[in-house]
Amino acid sequence: MSCFSCFSSKNTDNEGSSIPAPSSPDNLRERRTREVAARNGRPSDNTKIFTFRELATATSNFRQENLIGEGGFGRVYKGKLDKGQIVAVKQLDKNGLQGEKEFVVEVLMLSCLHHSNLVNLIGYCAAGDQRILVYEYMPLGSLEDHLFDIEPNQKPLDWNTRIKIALGAAKGLEHLHDKADPPVIYRDLKPSNILLNREFVAKLSDFGLAKLGPVGDTTGETLNVSSRVMGTYGYCAPEYQRTGYLTVKSDVYSFGVVLLELITGRRVIDTMRPSHEQNLITWAQPIFRDPSRFPQLADSLLRGEFPEKSLNQAVAVAAMCLQEEPTVRPLMSDVVTALSFLGPYSSTGPNHL
Repeated sequence: MSCFSCFSSKNTDNEGSSIPAPSSPDNLRERRTREVAARNGRPSDNTKIFTFRELATATSNFRQENLIGEGGFGRVYKGKLDKGQIVAVKQLDKNGLQGEKEFVVEVLMLSCLHHSNLVNLIGYCAAGDQRILVYEYMPLGSLEDHLFDIEPNQKPLDWNTRIKIALGAAKGLEHLHDKADPPVIYRDLKPSNILLNREFVAKLSDFGLAKLGPVGDTTGETLNVSSRVMGTYGYCAPEYQRTGYLTVKSDVYSFGVVLLELITGRRVIDTMRPSHEQNLITWAQPIFRDPSRFPQLADSLLRGEFPEKSLNQAVAVAAMCLQEEPTVRPLMSDVVTALSFLGPYSSTGPNHL
């Protein structure tokens, strides 16, 4: 059944509005995004169209005290709906990086693609010039908040939690690549887009840059031409940066970057470090070639408290994901299988999380 019934106006309040029609009906990306919605079934009945007044009330008129995040896309506020549900309300900046097309893509994607490792879209508001997304509230914030610039009184992530987060993110990507029809290329995997619930279960968020792969592509080797390179510097696959050619293996590379950040506690680009260490991938490449040096990659905040075998295997997975040639990178299903046996979850098998 088609998803599109959820995008007709269901709101009798004059402030409410259904999702706007694409500004250009011939835009291939928007048309193909609507394809994935149609192919992947009807969205949750709970996806709601909010009025601006409802969301202003939920956030106390978008007060500064409720601000929990800010970026080029706009601001995110903690809110409370009239039934008491705590939510995250993302108000897109009218002049920000995330525009009308990205808003449409995100609503369509998250309304129709459901998985325990994808953030749940509760609803949206498209009233007038307002573009607002309402998500489930993730109380622990993003992975970035727990991995970098740790406060003196903040407990660093232990090894098992890092593997749990990596596995959750990998399962989210696996669902997009293997279960969605056509596959979805996430295109913007980075720590700030990996959100955490109270149990440190990872959920992918921010689907504004997501792109559809070729129908029936289960190998990740079919090229999908992108008109322009999008994403975040340091996380984009080298072939995508060079040519604009995009496949699911581009996401695999980005995952390798994030996994290496989890292992090392280092940002992929850090200009505060010595020149030869500023690019994490360049610094790690020689170490990848010598397994005896793998422990050198471990975050010093771990204080050596990790199983060396688990560390070595995690580094090996990261190295495979970061291969220069996309065709030799593993599929996300293979990555999930490998990571499933690195933490305390291995005794219950890959489906424990």
